[in-house]
Amino acid sequence: MIDLIAFDADDTLWGNENYFYQTQNEYAQILSDYGCKEAVLERLHSTEIKNLKLYGYGVKSYTLSMIEAALSLSFREIPGELVAKILALGAKMLTEPVQPMNQVQDVLEKLSRNHNLITITKGDLLDQNRKMKKSGLEKYFSDVIVVSEKNDEAYQQIIDSKQIKAANFLMVGNSMKSDILPVLNIGGYGAYVPYQYTWEHEQVVEPVQHDKLFELKDMKEILDLKFFN
Repeated sequence: MIDLIAFDADDTLWGNENYFYQTQNEYAQILSDYGCKEAVLERLHSTEIKNLKLYGYGVKSYTLSMIEAALSLSFREIPGELVAKILALGAKMLTEPVQPMNQVQDVLEKLSRNHNLITITKGDLLDQNRKMKKSGLEKYFSDVIVVSEKNDEAYQQIIDSKQIKAANFLMVGNSMKSDILPVLNIGGYGAYVPYQYTWEHEQVVEPVQHDKLFELKDMKEILDLKFFN
């Protein structure tokens, strides 16, 4: 029996990574005088990963990393007007529309009739709450939890706070690394719903096999899982 179903937010409930891809293309164009697209994005990625422990996840930390990478590529000679353009890229990402993905609202409506649903996501607290409200999905969830990292300890703390056992917990998400593997490690169930884009930092190369893992083609297949029939 499943007592609690948790959903990831970005790229599970609504699209998000596509905005990062779009921003990267514009960023590389802004810095085209300082390197080819591949070199610019490689520097950005390495800077972003380096800064995760300091800044965490989300658009604001990403914007800081864009500025730092630009300073590095330009040997600290980048003009102020280009820094302003980079800041504008970050601001634009914070105001992008939030559109629930296909099937999401129907699935949440049906599951919420008989199950307790929550959201567990990484990122900036203010931005994630903004997206949840703009999505119109807030009414389906009893709690929206924003964590600094998704690991075994974080998930264990959450299910302990909800006073349930891991064996009665199902996590739904698009990241095998952050949404699924830690939950399997503590004895819970994971439903993996891939998205068209996956951040390089979240990619898992080796195939995963586990008797509590469900790999789905789309969100609607959740309703066909053994728990709900």
